[in-house]
Amino acid sequence: MVSRRNFLRTTGLGLAGVMATPSAFANVAPAPAKKKKTEANDTINLGFIGLGQQNIYLMHCFIELEGVRVVAGCDVFDTKRDRFEKQVKEYYTGKGEKKVKVDMYEDYQDMLAREDIDGVVIATPDHQHAIIAMAACKAGKDVYLEKPLTLTIYEGQMLCKAVRKYSRILQVGSMQRSWKEFLHASSLCREGKLGKIYHIQTHVGRTYNTTGSPIACNLPHEEVPAGLNWDKWLGPLPESVYYHHDICPTVSDTQGEHMWAAWRYYKVCGGGMMTDWGAHMFDVAQWMMGKDGSGPVEVIPAGYNYNKELTFKYDTGITMTEGDMNGGAGVKVFSEEGWIEVHRGSFTTNNKKFEMRDWSDAETPEELKIGHYQMFINSMRSRIDPNVPVETGHSSCTVCNIANIANELNRPVKWNPIVQKFMNDEEATKMMHYQYRDGYKLEL
Repeated sequence: MVSRRNFLRTTGLGLAGVMATPSAFANVAPAPAKKKKTEANDTINLGFIGLGQQNIYLMHCFIELEGVRVVAGCDVFDTKRDRFEKQVKEYYTGKGEKKVKVDMYEDYQDMLAREDIDGVVIATPDHQHAIIAMAACKAGKDVYLEKPLTLTIYEGQMLCKAVRKYSRILQVGSMQRSWKEFLHASSLCREGKLGKIYHIQTHVGRTYNTTGSPIACNLPHEEVPAGLNWDKWLGPLPESVYYHHDICPTVSDTQGEHMWAAWRYYKVCGGGMMTDWGAHMFDVAQWMMGKDGSGPVEVIPAGYNYNKELTFKYDTGITMTEGDMNGGAGVKVFSEEGWIEVHRGSFTTNNKKFEMRDWSDAETPEELKIGHYQMFINSMRSRIDPNVPVETGHSSCTVCNIANIANELNRPVKWNPIVQKFMNDEEATKMMHYQYRDGYKLEL
């Protein structure tokens, strides 16, 4: 694990990053770091992999940053490539450029082979995160990777090793850590201003079931549309997984995609709301507890032995539960000094001394000054970890996955966050990963 001191440095009120050096995740010598770009006129060239709604949004965020150039896009669906290319060209021509070149790829390996690309922004379905991000690290690219970090716990362990082995920068798309209300709430907790914390309530939302965990894929089989390379979309998934438009929606000329892709709600390729929103709300709770890089020691599913809510137990004595909250997805902290509750765009408390206030220029956290996306670009230049490095994303994602495993087994599971193993539980251990189909494997 990354040391407690290093994680405290990366999770302070303002950014106090750690150098991107190997952690205990990788017992191997690091590869030479790619030459950093420090000159003001050096351009950071970015490629985007997985061109659904989220990466369209991210492209528009990154393309506005000074010193950044969007040079390529990759997707297995031709209509998504066309949409991305059109929007990038429209942006640059709107800036007065007469000839705009943006290259499009169906295979991400072709993009990664380009020496002029400095970093990639990955927003594919979760089952492709580890495979592509590790390939990017090997190719010498820095990575902005959407949450949840990976589909399985084992994939996250391997990705942590790859990032450190190849001396890469990886920023996780946990943008709430760069938002004012969450920075304020977390700083209150981590600076001890709330006094002793004894309980945290979270809510991650519900889709299709009452637990938030993924459901079996019961969608009817549909014909693969023209222009979609379904084999490449599957990646490491078994060939028995079939196409349905809910899992991989088409593109509308007027409205973009018809919906957020539903792959996230099915066991075969997603973790349900537990990972989709747990990667945000459990992430914030772990941050508040000072548990980045660590995790709970036991998870008990709702309904087990009269347990009303999904419950996480930590070695500090703090309990965390997941269940309905007023205001939807969010986090509420109970302490000896009162309670605070945070949701996107809101912060409330029963103690006036904890209320939101304006920071002075000297107090304002770096994350808030520059934003989550500039944080990645700055880290690429400095070679200093961003505010959400790979180990943080992995530990938050692991919390989500342990919850799904406990729910599926319908019994408590005990976890050792130091060695990242289930304790005397072969059944749970087998669920830390799945068998990739032939031709796919995780290699450092």
